[in-house]
Amino acid sequence: MYGGDLLMMVWPAVALLGFLFLTALVIAMGTQSTARYEQEQRAASRSAAGRPAAPEAVGAARA
Repeated sequence: MYGGDLLMMVWPAVALLGFLFLTALVIAMGTQSTARYEQEQRAASRSAAGRPAAPEAVGAARA
């Protein structure tokens, strides 16, 4: 009888720990992805700042 009571306590704890682990994993992966994205954006803006602006097309309408 006590074995069933123990399982009733263990499974919710295992489920909670699994949820917390997966949540931490998603946060870590998102943080790395965001850092990589921001680094690429900074590099792109630095390279774009060194180039002259593209010439405007002939006959382009201005608002």
